[in-house]
Amino acid sequence: DPRGTYICSAGDKKSSPLQVHYRMCQNCIEVDVPTISGIVVADVVATIFLAVAVYCITGQDKGRMSRGEGRAPLAACGWGW
Repeated sequence: DPRGTYICSAGDKKSSPLQVHYRMCQNCIEVDVPTISGIVVADVVATIFLAVAVYCITGQDKGRMSRGEGRAPLAACGWGW
């Protein structure tokens, strides 16, 4: 890890300290605990919202018949299949 404080010296001469901050990659970002917890909470809320939406949408179709209801099954048609 190249981060730290460096001092150049030549003989008995010393330069002022140089603070070095270094990143290992160009597109790195630091993620702290509040950010991670916010992402997790947002994911849970979105999942619950999606589950409730699917439940409400599918619950409305209970009164209607599907296209296949009310017809005789193919095996009962006497076609011999």
